[in-house]
Amino acid sequence: MSKQINFTIVPDDSGDGARTYANFCAVAHTPFDLTLTFCDVRPLSERDVQNAEVSQTVRAPVIARVALPFGVIPGLVAALQEQLRLFQESQAANPPNVPRGPLH
Repeated sequence: MSKQINFTIVPDDSGDGARTYANFCAVAHTPFDLTLTFCDVRPLSERDVQNAEVSQTVRAPVIARVALPFGVIPGLVAALQEQLRLFQESQAANPPNVPRGPLH
């Protein structure tokens, strides 16, 4: 007879869990998993713009590439939706101080 145990997994921040910034995420999948590729897109130089005009692409450095089994995706989507909802509610409760009316 096996024993069932309920538990919650929490991140262990005692190691090198440095926060990494990314402002672009590419999503791809295989039959086995979903891959999120995070990049840091910096302001483009004049040369970058010229190259982009020719190739129609901009290369951005990959910060992290994470492969996830499909079983965790519904939980990830739900967690992202909840965090977005909380963020939007906090912004609605504390709107930025934007002047009303014409600016002179």
